[in-house]
Amino acid sequence: MGTLLVGTRKGLFVLEGAGEAWEFVGHHFAGDPVSQVLADARDGNWYAALNLGHFGIKLRRSGDRGRTWTEVASPAFPAKPAAGPWADDPTPWSVELIWALAAGGADEPGVLWAGCLPAGLFRSADRGATWQLCQSLWHDARRRDWTGGGYDQAGIHTVLVDPRDARHLTLGISCGGVWQTRDGGASWELTGRGMRADFMPPERAEDPNIQDPHCIAQCLADPDVLWMQHHGGIYRSVDAGRHWLPIAAAGPSTFGFAVAADPGNPGRAWFVPAQADACRIPVGGRMVVTRTDDGGASFQVYGEGLPQRHAYHLVYRHALAVGGDGDTLAMASTTGGLWVSTNAGRSWACLSRDLPPVAAVRFA
Repeated sequence: MGTLLVGTRKGLFVLEGAGEAWEFVGHHFAGDPVSQVLADARDGNWYAALNLGHFGIKLRRSGDRGRTWTEVASPAFPAKPAAGPWADDPTPWSVELIWALAAGGADEPGVLWAGCLPAGLFRSADRGATWQLCQSLWHDARRRDWTGGGYDQAGIHTVLVDPRDARHLTLGISCGGVWQTRDGGASWELTGRGMRADFMPPERAEDPNIQDPHCIAQCLADPDVLWMQHHGGIYRSVDAGRHWLPIAAAGPSTFGFAVAADPGNPGRAWFVPAQADACRIPVGGRMVVTRTDDGGASFQVYGEGLPQRHAYHLVYRHALAVGGDGDTLAMASTTGGLWVSTNAGRSWACLSRDLPPVAAVRFA
């Protein structure tokens, strides 16, 4: 028996089941947009990030699998300085969205990381009771070159914690590239060699500081292997993100938002292609998932059980998840579809076609 958390524009849905048999067992925060969810395997706590518009962002925690929820602190920027080098910063110093939530290392009980919009990184050492802004990244002068990737401001959507060393974090920023720290956030390295932003003038296309990684996934068994769905295609790194290799043979398209990495097989990953940047629907109205088993040398295209005609589903960057067995996947769309696969993506079973737009899917 497993548990699936689905964060949507109108609340958090909880499903329990196995194989293709899943049952809706809970609906929390009905009517409220849930931007991100986290099931912390270290202590069993669940977290749900809410975006309440005029009322701001909120963060809830449950220690009893959703039976009760407690409001905890939300990440918040300090007051913008009235003088000094950041007094003219055009970026608003107010958190508009919690876009990423990640648990710290196994040896860091209670440590959480939150990536936000605008692109501030926050750390909590007490299960969300308090948060501290990572000043070293926020005050890095290179942040001035970041731009919005779909939003008006740049945002941190990916926070990966190295399972071998919790002080090593990898961030994905749209549009600000890939950033890494190996000392718990005291210092940062911009690592994006090999990526290309075709939406920029040719002389800046390879600038690592303006890249738009849509999502980054890490192989837990071999954490040096990273997969990226980039605005301009698919990339893979085998040296922990220092260098990125483009992958061309991924048909029917290399554009998309979501990527999932097999936790035990560094050669396997899944993607959900869309037609193009300017036409964010499945190619030809046919929804498919692509999978590579050989590090990107070749891809299989799977559509069994998915809508194959007049399909207009888009899968957001956090709406594709793979279970610990490497065979069970869950996927949901902006038009309310929810599917599971029990055979590594070769076929899919529909659990719902009527959900609100889905932002995040996670196995608990």
